[in-house]
Amino acid sequence: MANALYDRARKLLLDSQLNWTTDTIHCCLVEQGVSPNLTSSTASIADIATTNRNYGAAGAAGVALTNKASTAAGAADADDVTFTTVSGTAIGAVVLYKRVSTTDDTQNPAILWLDTATGLPITPNGGDIIITWDNSTNRIFRP
Repeated sequence: MANALYDRARKLLLDSQLNWTTDTIHCCLVEQGVSPNLTSSTASIADIATTNRNYGAAGAAGVALTNKASTAAGAADADDVTFTTVSGTAIGAVVLYKRVSTTDDTQNPAILWLDTATGLPITPNGGDIIITWDNSTNRIFRP
């Protein structure tokens, strides 16, 4: 696979239903071996089985991105993310999603699948996993 935006996220962006700077955007770790369905018009975090998601000590909500911003080059940016006390099987991807509902993950659209980042895959050892976003032109992603 390769890093990619979900088609549903592209549509939400075009329809002004996804606002990077004001919406609540969360991040989760995904076990190695899981494949995304990037073309689904209903793609959500629920498409990744809960048994394949890892939030560390963050719990089922994942880690919220803070200080989200957009750059002059049209890239999405935010502070780096820390998952604390992560254990379990090898992590192969990071997924960003818009958190709309706290009770129905089908309502939380998947935005971005990242699986070709430096350090992936990574095997958790009970310690922290820090996601350091790129500081070049593309930052986290460019739509």
